[in-house]
Amino acid sequence: MDKILEGLVSSDHSVPVKRAIVKKVVEAAEKEVTEEQCQALFTLTTRLILLGEDAFQRQIGFQVLEAYARYHRPEFERFFSKDFVLGLLQQGYVQLDRKDPAIIDYIHCCLRLLISCPSVLDIFTVVQVEVLRMVCERPQPALCAHLSTLLSDFVQCIPRDKSGVLFCQQLVRTISYFHCFASQERELREYVGQVTKVSTLLQNIWKADPATLLPSLQEVFAIISSTDPSFDPSIALASLVQHIPVQMITVLIKSLTTDHNVKDASMTKALCRMIDWLSWPLAQHVDTWVIALLKGLAAVQKFTILIDVTLLKIELVFSRLWYPIVRQGALAVLSHMLLSFQHSPEAFHLVVPHVVHLVQSLRTDGLTTSKAFLLQFTELIHCMMYQYSGFPDLYDHILEAIKDLPKPGEEKIKLVLNQSAWTSQSNSFASGPLRQLGKSETGKTGLVNLGNTCFLNSIIQTLFMATDFRRHVLSLHLNGSNTLMKKLQLLFAFLAHTQRAAYAPKNFLEVSRPPWFNAGSQQDCSEYLRFLLDRLHEEEKTLQVLESVKPKVAPPVDTSSKDPAGPTSPENGDESSLAPAEIKPEDDGRTLIERAFGGKLITGIRCMQCNGISEKEEPFTDLSLAFCPSASQGGPQPEGPSEEPKVLCQGSVNGGSEVPEPGSAKAPASNVHFVPVTNEPPLSVPDLVNYFLAPEILDEENAYFCEKCSSLQRAERTMKVVSAPEYLILTLLRFSYDAKCHVRRKILDNVTIPPLMRLPVHAPLMPTQCSSCTSSPLQVDSPESSENLAKKLKPSQRDEEEEETERIAGAEQIINRGGEMSLQSVPYVLSSVVMHSGISSESGHYYSYGHNINGADGAQHPASHFALKEDLGNDDPECSLSTCSALSIPPEQGAALPNSGQEARDWLLFNDSRVTFTSFQSVQNITNRFPKDTAYVLMYRKQELPGQNINGGLMANGMRLSVEPPLQKELLDAIIKDNKLYLQEQELSARTQALQAPSSSCSFRPNGSDDNNPPGSCGPSGGGGGGGGFNTISRLVF
Repeated sequence: MDKILEGLVSSDHSVPVKRAIVKKVVEAAEKEVTEEQCQALFTLTTRLILLGEDAFQRQIGFQVLEAYARYHRPEFERFFSKDFVLGLLQQGYVQLDRKDPAIIDYIHCCLRLLISCPSVLDIFTVVQVEVLRMVCERPQPALCAHLSTLLSDFVQCIPRDKSGVLFCQQLVRTISYFHCFASQERELREYVGQVTKVSTLLQNIWKADPATLLPSLQEVFAIISSTDPSFDPSIALASLVQHIPVQMITVLIKSLTTDHNVKDASMTKALCRMIDWLSWPLAQHVDTWVIALLKGLAAVQKFTILIDVTLLKIELVFSRLWYPIVRQGALAVLSHMLLSFQHSPEAFHLVVPHVVHLVQSLRTDGLTTSKAFLLQFTELIHCMMYQYSGFPDLYDHILEAIKDLPKPGEEKIKLVLNQSAWTSQSNSFASGPLRQLGKSETGKTGLVNLGNTCFLNSIIQTLFMATDFRRHVLSLHLNGSNTLMKKLQLLFAFLAHTQRAAYAPKNFLEVSRPPWFNAGSQQDCSEYLRFLLDRLHEEEKTLQVLESVKPKVAPPVDTSSKDPAGPTSPENGDESSLAPAEIKPEDDGRTLIERAFGGKLITGIRCMQCNGISEKEEPFTDLSLAFCPSASQGGPQPEGPSEEPKVLCQGSVNGGSEVPEPGSAKAPASNVHFVPVTNEPPLSVPDLVNYFLAPEILDEENAYFCEKCSSLQRAERTMKVVSAPEYLILTLLRFSYDAKCHVRRKILDNVTIPPLMRLPVHAPLMPTQCSSCTSSPLQVDSPESSENLAKKLKPSQRDEEEEETERIAGAEQIINRGGEMSLQSVPYVLSSVVMHSGISSESGHYYSYGHNINGADGAQHPASHFALKEDLGNDDPECSLSTCSALSIPPEQGAALPNSGQEARDWLLFNDSRVTFTSFQSVQNITNRFPKDTAYVLMYRKQELPGQNINGGLMANGMRLSVEPPLQKELLDAIIKDNKLYLQEQELSARTQALQAPSSSCSFRPNGSDDNNPPGSCGPSGGGGGGGGFNTISRLVF
């Protein structure tokens, strides 16, 4: 019979003929057959099954083998012996390799035919040993899948006891070697099916023998936590996660996170690979395990691992959102990673560039589940933009893309953020300066946030963008000195020339921080600016005094000192110190701060009974502009303890105090009447300047004691600028004290910021009329020195205003005719704006905008729409009062607007480490787009018109430099040294990342720093820039 079958198989007969003959052979199995014939048929059918040329031959082999084994079982037992099985598993069959899945299928088939025979028990024993050996040899997925099918049907072949534990561990490790390099969908589906069969076998073993589960999971962790760079375990291990009982999560995670034998590097690797499992289709509960491990690490304060893994994997998790089959789990992990990463916006900003594209895809992919998913995703994005507001350049296009989708309420956002925060956010964070990917396209350098130091960063960038001031600071020869000006010069040099994307101003912070500023706490940038300018001014004054008492002898050849009589022009680049340059007669001994930011203001009080005038001249470095009480919605009333409708904020430049003296420019009591400004929304900076300069009526309890009348009299107090600073600094008094609630609130009113404005300046025609500032009031009996600004104000009491206007109308005419004061309209162009993002002074974030000027600052730039035409003012210097009040200059009075492409690069946005191009339109619209982001400190630069030289400004003093000064050797050496260090750091970082060390993305903070808050943190409890009013101690804002 075997000869007939063999001849039939090799014949040329048609398939139907062959099938008919095979049927006859199968039917003959019921008849008596000799043992030799049976053995010959079993041998032939085995050869056909294992070595058949095609599927037809293998099918014939299975049919005939099954028929004769059923009817001649004793003969088949003797043929399919344990020795035969052992030979197949160890040596293969003829030329067929022992690892071929066909051998496993053949054994599987034969075991089914012998299942009721006693001899099968011996075969089971052989198979138990051999499958363990095979698994240890790391079989391919196909063989492993066939083996799993065999073992699932014949559980008696599964190793037992200790061998069973070892078998499970080795099977887990075998799965870790599964890799699929197929690109066709059919092949991918086949691969997934094979992995599923193996994982199902393990599930069945774990259920049957729970003692094998924990060792198997320990093996899984040992595999995924391996730091061997030559081994990359397969994500097929994700198929096991769905079979792990969920109730074991808590115990297992606690065991892992508290095991001191588990190194941080191993834990980081394990967590990263678990996150990779999100890519595995059909795997359930992966997101649950990943989130549980993240929470477990947070509970034991393994923040370095959390930071590293988040920054390393956040973009991969986000990319999984594009695939519907794994989308939901990926969103759960992404939400937890982003919402818990609350010490820095870096993680969120890594995925921000991809948000709009994903939103657009979800809108158009046509899937029924995409709409609901889009709503969940949008809610997450709103929470993150709320948490890390203050980045309009990044969020504007996102807001546009999701503007028609529902936005969660503020209370819900607060709840979500508080619930998601890491359990402890204290100084134990081991994160250092944020990773930088290279200098931005702007070519400018950012400043690293050292822990709530955005107040310093925004001010330094503002001063750096004051081009004339920066160039003069860099041109000073301060070699060998250790002054604050030297530190500022070094910082400016690094900002201008370092290769770093962001520079850490640690040294400058330490020497310039006011003594009352607590390290790591939120501070007022305006207060810091005044303190900084005062320090620089007083330091230079001291140096002038020391220089003046030195014997006038030829100084030694030293770069740190120079003969005052020598040439000290900054253009020559040979100043040796601050002092010699400042004693020049043309400078009147003024310091650099005075020449750059100093102005003078006269406060006059006129008795309305005798018209006697008392005047006091005071210097200022900035003007603090209050909001009209009726203009600020919800703001405290004028009688509030710290509301200052009009305040002259003068620093120590004039030896005075930051806090005005009682009865000076302080907020009056309720009995003081104001002549209010025109309240036509929206408010503008010129409106606030006008309100600052507007007259005040003093009467009743606040009446003025007139020495001439020898009694309390009703009086009018006025302020007028008599010397315009080169750089006009304006601070908007947005923070006020609410006496009812005993809290400091922020005035969120939008204020229009004009690119150009004109300031009314009462310049004296006689230079000797006013010398340096005097602290004693000047008594003037005639009304000629008075000035009426009431014409441009809306009257609150019409009768009183008419009376006042009549009584001082003659004064205006006498002033103009007498020639004592010349009223000039000084044009200013906007240079920088410091924004505050937040709802209180105790929280939030500062960032700044700077005008990107390439040439000499303030010079005529035809390409710039901030340039002024020569016919900007009237030809007559004696402009009318209404014209000379501070006002914005319409664009049509300037040069033609540039194209949008150029305009988009006219401005820079400095946000700590980030520096990006932006446009002036963004500056103007920022508060409309982000209501809690408001202008706080503005810097205007005086625009010199042809033929004008107002107040002998910097131009007259030779201060305006047309080009950046060359770096002095000491500065150049410092920058070269740091740039080399930076290159070494980059190389070390690359090596560290290649070795996949645990701190590849977060360097430790150097010892000795007292700024241990996480970088980017700008307040102990505030709601970031978007405001939040969060009061939880553990929450940090950036």
